Amino acid sequence: MKKRILIIEDDVAFGTMLNTWFSKNQWEPVLMSKVENAKQELFADKFDLVLSDLRLPDGDGIMLLEWMRENNMLTPFIIMTSYSDVQTAVHAMKMGAFDYLSKPINPTILQQKIDLAMKHSVVEATKTNAATKKSKSNSPRKVIKGNSSIMRRLYSHIDLVAPTKMSVLILGESGTGKEYIARMIHENSTRKDKPFVAVDCGSLSVELAPSELFGHKKGSFTSAISDKTGVFLEANGGTVFLDEVGNLSYEVQKQLLRALQEQKIRPVGSASDVNIDVRIIAATNEDLEKAIDEGRFRQDLYHRINEFSVNVPPLRDRVDDIEEFCYHFIEQANEELGKDVKKISDDALSAIKQHQWTGNLRELRNVIRRSVLFANNDTLTKDNLPEFNHSRSNAMTTVVVKETRDQKDWALTKGDEKEQIEAALKEARGNKTIAARLLQIDRKTLYNKMHLYNIDL
Repeated sequence: MKKRILIIEDDVAFGTMLNTWFSKNQWEPVLMSKVENAKQELFADKFDLVLSDLRLPDGDGIMLLEWMRENNMLTPFIIMTSYSDVQTAVHAMKMGAFDYLSKPINPTILQQKIDLAMKHSVVEATKTNAATKKSKSNSPRKVIKGNSSIMRRLYSHIDLVAPTKMSVLILGESGTGKEYIARMIHENSTRKDKPFVAVDCGSLSVELAPSELFGHKKGSFTSAISDKTGVFLEANGGTVFLDEVGNLSYEVQKQLLRALQEQKIRPVGSASDVNIDVRIIAATNEDLEKAIDEGRFRQDLYHRINEFSVNVPPLRDRVDDIEEFCYHFIEQANEELGKDVKKISDDALSAIKQHQWTGNLRELRNVIRRSVLFANNDTLTKDNLPEFNHSRSNAMTTVVVKETRDQKDWALTKGDEKEQIEAALKEARGNKTIAARLLQIDRKTLYNKMHLYNIDL
């Protein structure tokens, strides 16, 4: 039986070449050009290997890798890039990529890395099976919510709104688990047996948004070689999750508002409307009321998606939950890496609690996973932790940087944009949300300019 590989590559010619090469080498390839499409494919089918470009139209390969690991998809992952940068390679490997390839790709090297990845996959599967047999849990994975007072209040609000038809706006910083909250609302609603479809709003351009959201008919435009079912029809009867809704272009906001108000859509190229029944859950880390004042977000759409709002607190405001999350992530890392870490030393736990966690739960999970990998026995110690600054006052630098610098010092000016972007990313310690705020641009614009100037992540 042929092994299956998912290829994510937006360069049509190069993607077709890879597709042909794998077909000739006894693989069953599936070619995608976007992160969101790849996520749907990974949910729907099983693959033996994922080969992804670094830079993609709606994100990057590292984002896809991070999403896979968060969803416990342990498929070997090889990342490709034209930007041969050691830092990017190290970051990809830290995130769990098996290996890294620079373009142009040498077929011999590609074959060698694939062979190694498949051998590694067999070894890891054996370790994981052994770890599973040793563990107590043949029962379903434990869901960790956190038991701090602020989170108990949040979950009580979710219990109230989940059974209703109200649109919900989820507010919170990047990495706080907004999609997790959205899924929790869906799973506790009367729509739980219907689809939950997540949309990365930052990837919806004015040109492609109608097709992505509402679908199109074959032949309706040059590249429409077949009918496409849009997000709203895919989710019919269920829930559409609009992630980072503040990144929608103004024109797309207008089109979306009409669909939500009338509960009907018209696929591109169709002569008739289609009735839909979807619940909207939106999320943002942006101040939408400020965006309304600045003319970047429609007030009528804001009120349409904000019938009920919940605010997911940053991890630094729920220190009482950190220990519980640490042990949850240790359990996940043990299963994934074939380790047997059982406890955290007091000094390690103290250092973890003092760290500011600007990346929130996502950052904590990655640190714990890496630390478990380096643990030599059943105890995770301070020596296993990365070299972040354990002083709370110093750790707060990233969070308050936008408050301690005059914003006008960072506003982009023509001629030296690349240098300013690099400086802002350095100041924000790689946090693109904070860097975008420093530069007074939205995150989508920052991604586009990073691509334009070949600035690695």
